[in-house]
Amino acid sequence: MKLSDFDYVLPRDRIAQKPARPRDAARLLVLSRRDGAMEHRTFRDLPEYLHAGDVLVLNDTRVLPARLRGRRAGGGAVEVLLLRPNGRGAWEALIRPGRRVREGARLVFEQGVLEAVAGPRTASGTRLVTLSHEGELRAVLEHAGEMPVPPYIERPLDDPADYQTVYARREGAVAAPTAGLHFTTGLLASLRAQGVETVYLTLHVGLGTFRPVETEAIEAHHMDREWYELTSDAARAINAARARGGRVVAAGTTAVRTLESVSRDDSTVASGCGWTELFITPGFRFRATDAVITNFHLPRTTLLILVSAFAGRERVLAAYQAAVREGYRFYSFGDAMLIL
Repeated sequence: MKLSDFDYVLPRDRIAQKPARPRDAARLLVLSRRDGAMEHRTFRDLPEYLHAGDVLVLNDTRVLPARLRGRRAGGGAVEVLLLRPNGRGAWEALIRPGRRVREGARLVFEQGVLEAVAGPRTASGTRLVTLSHEGELRAVLEHAGEMPVPPYIERPLDDPADYQTVYARREGAVAAPTAGLHFTTGLLASLRAQGVETVYLTLHVGLGTFRPVETEAIEAHHMDREWYELTSDAARAINAARARGGRVVAAGTTAVRTLESVSRDDSTVASGCGWTELFITPGFRFRATDAVITNFHLPRTTLLILVSAFAGRERVLAAYQAAVREGYRFYSFGDAMLIL
């Protein structure tokens, strides 16, 4: 299929600049995969659509304040987005303006507290940087770094916690699993009280999730790898739900990609951890996912392509058109869809 098949027009004023308050006051478009029927609800109505015996799968990754703003020693401004440690003392990163930062350049974010040396390019087009810092890195990033919110969010965050899910615990992401931003502790408690089990997996959202698709033939796009983990306890809970006739409800495209990365031919999942490069496109056979909670995604992205693979491109784009007409808010801080 062509990338242009996953395009749509969105008025600029529909891009949400701040989250709903409370979180579960966001709107919820419920879409049927069977016939394309739609309902317009509120996210706190979610318990009406999930049943005792279902299992809700949540991504517990936590976003690092990984955007660093500083200057080249003796030069101009520079911005670095840390992506992941490479295991050999350096980090993979994106550097802007990359062409002006030569290998070996010294980058200063806070004199004597956090500095870096720019390294070579990697095969995936990122750069290696070696950090030097005073004290524990996490504390340094908390002080000197910023939440790496997408560029279409043009106003500063009122609270950095707005870009974390209420269940975030395992640090390593450079973007939030945004479908999870709508959950509150109260809503999760309500779901558990009615017999919906909640289990957690981890996929550290990285370049793979938000890297633009630059090939017109979508099959030619290569996903950057992202680290995941599904524990044995979580796998047992998911398999038990499937065995008793319950549905596996994935909160977000990152949860879908993890589940489908560890799925088996009999629709069970295997525990494990590692790196996934899974790119889900129309025609993909979903083995481990029965329903998806997701946000409204940017056009021409792997996220919209995944959702289209799950529910059908025509139905998804029709739902997006309805959401525009009905005044839904889009993207990271926007409203949500439940696809059943």
